[in-house]
Amino acid sequence: LFVNKNPARGGEEAMMKKILLAFCCAAFVLMSASAYAEIVLKLQTSTQSGAYEFKYINEEWGKRLKAMTGGELVTEFYPINAIVDRAETPEAVMAGVLGGDLTAVSYFSGRNPAFAILGDLIAGYDTVDQVQTFCRYGGGRDALQDLWDAILPGALHVVGCGAVAKEALVAKVPIEGVDGFKGVKVRSPGGLAATVFKAAGAAPVSMSLSDVFTSLEKGVIDAADASAYINNTTSGFHQIAKYPIYPGIHSMAVRQFTINKGIWDSLTDDQKLTLETWFYAAYDDVRRQLDLQDKAQVSKDKAEGDITVVDWPQEERDKFRVLATQAWEETAGKSPEARAALDAHYEYMKTIGLLE
Repeated sequence: LFVNKNPARGGEEAMMKKILLAFCCAAFVLMSASAYAEIVLKLQTSTQSGAYEFKYINEEWGKRLKAMTGGELVTEFYPINAIVDRAETPEAVMAGVLGGDLTAVSYFSGRNPAFAILGDLIAGYDTVDQVQTFCRYGGGRDALQDLWDAILPGALHVVGCGAVAKEALVAKVPIEGVDGFKGVKVRSPGGLAATVFKAAGAAPVSMSLSDVFTSLEKGVIDAADASAYINNTTSGFHQIAKYPIYPGIHSMAVRQFTINKGIWDSLTDDQKLTLETWFYAAYDDVRRQLDLQDKAQVSKDKAEGDITVVDWPQEERDKFRVLATQAWEETAGKSPEARAALDAHYEYMKTIGLLE
């Protein structure tokens, strides 16, 4: 039988074991908290704060990413130009001023014409879903990643890309067909869209989306390549421009979702997969919502009679597409990357039967 001849020492050992256990538990809690610390992604978008799309993504999909990651990833959405100029988001993401961006690829056309082709192949596709599929499965995301790697090596990770709407054209004057563009001052983000509008006889004017309302009001422009019909309505454009072209004839602008490469590399594999899944689910939902909202608003406007919705006949749409295809090749000839971007589109178009 063992008898502890020094009960004081036994008490000290028991106390030390309790202290050590408490210390280990505290360390585990601290390590767990550190491992699952909240990461806040500040994302600047290419939409205005009053636009339906901005409100919907902010209110409906910010909370869903938080829920999907158990609070590990949190988003803060900002409208166009809120933190930096629309064309400077990549540098802001690289510097950590932004965690990422959800913005129009065509804004970067001045850096390389390949951005114009990847950002909006004017009159190229029939549906938004085709563009979304090109980005996700047809090589679009990879082409965009390669392009950013060449321009800002190691700075950005492209989580995904895709279009959300076949944009309606905002117009103060009736434009019934291709010839109607002659002499019309059209706001254009630059790049391929500007080339096509110029070929149709219009005078493209480059400006931020945030300047469109005032420019329409003051007569600086007559029309604008802006956004989905419902976004144009909620942004107030139709208060001034009473002759919108719908369904759209030209643009299905591609948004990119990029985040800082350092942040991306710090994420777990589960977080990376969740972020990618969240983006495509969110923008597929936005696409469907915008389509429903577009149709409802068009019906309302037609019934009220204050706005004349212009719907181009198919022969005019075909004429416009011929002009666009000529502009594709002209733009592709301006850089090797632009040529590769257009070839990626062609390969995908053949796969889905748009080209033979």
